[in-house]
Amino acid sequence: MSVTLSSTFCPKSFGHFTRPMFSLSTKQFSSDSITASTTDDFSGCVGFLGVGIMGYPMAQNLIKAGCDVTVWNRTKSKCDPLISLGAKYRSCPEEVAASCDVTFAMLADPESAVDVACGKHGAASGMSPSKGYIDVSTVDVTTSKLISAHIKATGALFLEAPVSGSKKPAEDGQLIFLTAGDRALFDKVVPLLDIMGKSKFYLGDVGNGAAMKLVVNMIMGSMMASFSEGMLLSEKVGLDPSVLIEVISGGAIGAPMFSTKGPSMVKSLYPTAFPLKHQQKDLRLALGLAESVSQSTPIAAAANELYKVAKSHGLSDEDFSAVIEALKVRSVSGS
Repeated sequence: MSVTLSSTFCPKSFGHFTRPMFSLSTKQFSSDSITASTTDDFSGCVGFLGVGIMGYPMAQNLIKAGCDVTVWNRTKSKCDPLISLGAKYRSCPEEVAASCDVTFAMLADPESAVDVACGKHGAASGMSPSKGYIDVSTVDVTTSKLISAHIKATGALFLEAPVSGSKKPAEDGQLIFLTAGDRALFDKVVPLLDIMGKSKFYLGDVGNGAAMKLVVNMIMGSMMASFSEGMLLSEKVGLDPSVLIEVISGGAIGAPMFSTKGPSMVKSLYPTAFPLKHQQKDLRLALGLAESVSQSTPIAAAANELYKVAKSHGLSDEDFSAVIEALKVRSVSGS
């Protein structure tokens, strides 16, 4: 992974994968009902960095629950609707972190996550003892450990908390948090996680949350690729793909993803809930993780190639279900 950072102190070697040390605790901590009263246990100021497809609804739910929220985004206009709901705005991550008790970050990729945390006027510059930084971005293990090291060097606490779920679960406060890092910070922000999500897992040391998220998204991306193949094969042999979706949904391999995405895929519509470019990025990171522990992942590797083909055909910003279009292109060129 080649990375160019604006920071003068983030090491250039961060793109190399290291063998993660796993110490997983699989205990699930169930969330309570999402009501405004859940903020009673957290009365501090909350920062939120990155208000895109996922970050916006997450920050919005915090504001609607009565939290004191300060936001930042590279494109300031994306913050304006949140400001109209009562959020404060600061001009850089450093200012947000300095003015808040805990700061969440939801960035698109490892490069952005490092730059926002560690770069010039990054969040680490505004951190100090008693503050906390929670990175909910999907990044690789090495990136998460790097960010953790810079945050903790300030005396602050760090928690990685990537989420399982896309746009609609984020809007509905139904995300699943995969957390690891400082347990004291986890305990402190439980009321906030309960506002934004339906469940949360504490997985121990930093890196375990990132690894779990990559494994989950590796499986999801591979499933969507296989589902796409089945949809096109059913149509080509004269079957109705809409009926295929019903059959799958009612059987042992049924998954909400198939019944939710399938009907739109039949119509060649791909409303973006999880951009295809992010799914391919997560597959790439998962393959790097597998390589670091010498684990063979041939199915995920094949799926990754398909998503790369889809990107080459201009589908990066479509929903990841648009990967089916890459198969259509192959079918036409091969006929």
